[in-house]
Amino acid sequence: MLRRDFIKTALAGTALGALGPAARASASTDILWMTWENLAKDDYLAAFLDRHDISITKTFIGTDDEQFAKLRAGGASSVDLITPGLDKVEYYTASDLLQPIDFDKVPNAALLYDTFNATSLGKVDGETYGIPFYWGINPIVYRADLMDEEPDWSVFFEGDAYNGKLAMRDYALEGIMIAAMYLGIPETEMFDMDDKQLAEIKKVLMIQKSKLRTYWNSIGDLTNLFATGEVVCAFSWVPPYYDLKAKGIEMGMAKPKQGVIGWCDTIAVPKDVSGARLDATFELINYLLGPDYGKMLAVGGPYAQSTSAARDLLSEEEQDKIFIKDLSVMDNFVWKQNPVRYNDWVALWNEVKAS
Repeated sequence: MLRRDFIKTALAGTALGALGPAARASASTDILWMTWENLAKDDYLAAFLDRHDISITKTFIGTDDEQFAKLRAGGASSVDLITPGLDKVEYYTASDLLQPIDFDKVPNAALLYDTFNATSLGKVDGETYGIPFYWGINPIVYRADLMDEEPDWSVFFEGDAYNGKLAMRDYALEGIMIAAMYLGIPETEMFDMDDKQLAEIKKVLMIQKSKLRTYWNSIGDLTNLFATGEVVCAFSWVPPYYDLKAKGIEMGMAKPKQGVIGWCDTIAVPKDVSGARLDATFELINYLLGPDYGKMLAVGGPYAQSTSAARDLLSEEEQDKIFIKDLSVMDNFVWKQNPVRYNDWVALWNEVKAS
């Protein structure tokens, strides 16, 4: 697919972001960024566009799988920047779709939090192909007014007090990770469990199913279940905690010591990007890891970028909201990885749900 045809196709769809002010359409270099809509708001990018003779065409994705499929179908020669999950970068590199990050052109990468420098995810043979971009946690969210104490993962497997009032996301990867953390299976073994370990996982997931009100898919639906009191505790994304607190409901957020699932998206450059487009793309990457963008993302998201560039520009309340006030929260992160036997994981998960 030729670049001009890809852009024309994107312009014809509903998922394309605006180019920005018309005056920028004549910029010497245009780069095409395939990303999530919440990351590419016009006000987030305004400072970059004001300082550079570069325009940005934005095409939005709905899932990481969709992004991967588009690149494999020919988009790799048309797109300049993508946003794969940290645990998904290996799919792109295995298909030879990416080029390594040139850190000489990304000085703000020197401000990456230590956790992101230490992880092997996003790297192949010591080269970084997906540089951590923004991150967060998926904690336990609960109705503090309807529970006796702060829960941990055991609430989904032990006791009867909250039977029928618990919820779990319908996602095999996270559901089995949580069961493994509950059983004390170390992260070094978690993503390559043997038959005996998976049998133990199945046993506790069967117990869990008997205690659940539902497996959720929509965070909006889960938020409504919290609001009505039908669900008092769930493995959740963060938004219900803040949304319902703002409405006066007493909410709690727990980060179990057994481990917390951390998520992180990266920024990556397709293999064929070169010349002026490549230089412009690295300029944008450096901006995305810098203070102006970081502050906008923290306040508007609220999400934390992977560097400390904007940290001192935020109030303590703003830092706390995106988990950077106390970075020890990362100490018990378990990053999502691609299990060796993921097909077996999915089959196990579906068998439990169908039981």
